Amino acid sequence: MTHTPPVTLEDVRDAAERIKGVAHRTPVLRSRTLDALVGAEVFVRCENFQRVGAFKFRGAYNAASRLSAAQLSKGVAAYSSGNHAQAVALAARELGTTAVILMPEDTPRSKREATAGYGAEVVTYDRYTGDRVAIGEALAADRGLALIPPYEHPHVIAGQGTAALELIEEAGDLDALVVPVGGGGLIAGSATAAKGLLPGVRVIGVEPEQGDDTKRSLEAGRRVCVPVPRTIADGQAADVPGELTFSVNRRLVDGIALVGDDQIREAMRFAFERLKFVTEPSGASALAALLSQRIDRVPPRIGVIVSGGNIDTERFTQILSG
Repeated sequence: MTHTPPVTLEDVRDAAERIKGVAHRTPVLRSRTLDALVGAEVFVRCENFQRVGAFKFRGAYNAASRLSAAQLSKGVAAYSSGNHAQAVALAARELGTTAVILMPEDTPRSKREATAGYGAEVVTYDRYTGDRVAIGEALAADRGLALIPPYEHPHVIAGQGTAALELIEEAGDLDALVVPVGGGGLIAGSATAAKGLLPGVRVIGVEPEQGDDTKRSLEAGRRVCVPVPRTIADGQAADVPGELTFSVNRRLVDGIALVGDDQIREAMRFAFERLKFVTEPSGASALAALLSQRIDRVPPRIGVIVSGGNIDTERFTQILSG
């Protein structure tokens, strides 16, 4: 019996049509300095320039826009450490509905305020003692809201995959694609698009050293839970891969590289000083893997996704001086 994957290249292409004119087609940046340091041609997809400052808007809008009028009339809900929260809040506003967002108490202030600024109601919880999925599902059920999870949804995954789809359309053939990994939605969608277009491409995920749940899971052949990561890369502080995302990533992802907070910090500094843009810690992890030579057998042409740039001045300065 032939297995039908939960997300296909056609799903990603359909998502690209749905978000066209709503999400930004973000720039692909080139740098001779970066090429020289990495020893390859590097194509940087700058999702820090996406609406809400991160790739998350792609998946959130693709999923929310498919809800029925009856569902939209009741509103939507989400749980998130920040970027998905803002993405769902903005998608709800674009579609004329309301949003209730569950966020950790220690979410960076800029992300929490931005979420509320898009018109969402913010409800908080303790990420170290509470189960955000259970709390979020109960909140949505109690209020009759349509829940849009941050990565465990085929329409969310397909939407995230449009970042890689557009990168390949602009850069042409790539030998490898390097992608940050948190819950696994961005890399699942990106791998679906990349492998669909370029069957021989290597797809490499990057996780914080303190949050290597996907790496351990791929090595074990099953989902492995780790202690809640304590890392500056708050957007990658997942303790276990998503069930749906892992089912995709175990088929399509070729490997996982790990980076420490120091390497992420230096990648943020490099992006600011040499590439002239700001990235949040999670957004810089894939770039950090390239700069710190954590990628084996560097091929001639590499795509890398900078996944977001949501960070306030105080925290940016604090991290770089740490």
